[in-house]
Amino acid sequence: MERREFLKKAGLAVAASTALSPNVFAQGGGKMSFEMVTSWPTSLDTIHGGATNFAKYVSEMTGGDIEIEVYPAGAQVGGLEVFDAVSNGAFTFGHTASYYYVGKDPAHAFFTAIPFGLNVNQQDSWVHSGGGQELWDELNADFNLRAYLAGNTGVQMGGWFNKEINSAADLQGLKMRIPGLGGQVMAKAGVNVQVLPGGEIYLALERGVIDATEWVGPYDDEILGFNKVAKYYYTPGWHEPGAALGVYMNLDEWSSWPEDIQNIMRAAAAKANQQMMSDYDAKNGAAFARLQAAGVEVRLFPREVLDALNSHMQEIHQDAIAASPMYAKIYEPWVKFRDEVRSFHKYQEYAWHQYVYGA
Repeated sequence: MERREFLKKAGLAVAASTALSPNVFAQGGGKMSFEMVTSWPTSLDTIHGGATNFAKYVSEMTGGDIEIEVYPAGAQVGGLEVFDAVSNGAFTFGHTASYYYVGKDPAHAFFTAIPFGLNVNQQDSWVHSGGGQELWDELNADFNLRAYLAGNTGVQMGGWFNKEINSAADLQGLKMRIPGLGGQVMAKAGVNVQVLPGGEIYLALERGVIDATEWVGPYDDEILGFNKVAKYYYTPGWHEPGAALGVYMNLDEWSSWPEDIQNIMRAAAAKANQQMMSDYDAKNGAAFARLQAAGVEVRLFPREVLDALNSHMQEIHQDAIAASPMYAKIYEPWVKFRDEVRSFHKYQEYAWHQYVYGA
């Protein structure tokens, strides 16, 4: 969408939101309808489902009195324009990944995934019970936004490559689609990093614009057809060990809603958050088996490569702390939470996995 049209849409949306005052709704004045833009194509039913499920749950919880129309990436705004579209009031709702917007402030990465950071359970626990939500609220307030977790992919795969990665030197000169701080890590490793929305990746791989990409995992990657244009499927997803997605709301609108409506939005987001991870766990296993049966070569990143990337990530932490007061404010309590939960999970989750998987 061209900038002029985007700004025109923003002006119309602000006027419309004034007409649909939640105070009128709270007094029994009628129904409300809103629009949500997303970063996802409809073909990716699980990740796009974070948005459509949220809208469905809001409708169910309000007996149909609040309806949210969900648009896929590109239908109203580009997949990477969701943050701005909701921030400036063009749309009331958005569903996206906060780490797409690290250019605005690197602290946004904490609320999707930090490379070598938290897994899905730890991420949910940190946001919901470890003080993360309050820090997210503070960060988003500067952008006129409120956001809640509304989906998670779990530990992702490491990505699709058209050449083997046997050492850190093999990364140099590679052209790869990888966003967020993971992209910054790869850039330090000598990779030519590009950020593309999901619907554009296949064509870029097919035409040789990029040599490699990461997305999510077997179910989504099979839908996008990456196995047809890349040979090697690497794991683990060091860059996104528990990638969270969020439902974003315009803060001006959020603040005008009565408490019961705000509570419904939080509850719908929490339900959508749980449902997405359940859906991925239910679908990824069968998809992974199909990919392997079709001849995909699954490879593990060598320890040397992961150690090199982790070293780059520690440098990025220090750079971000120096550049962003919010990153510095979040980093210390985040590290404390990470280290404490890992000290226990080593004797709980990890010990169990060692037995189950024969490590």
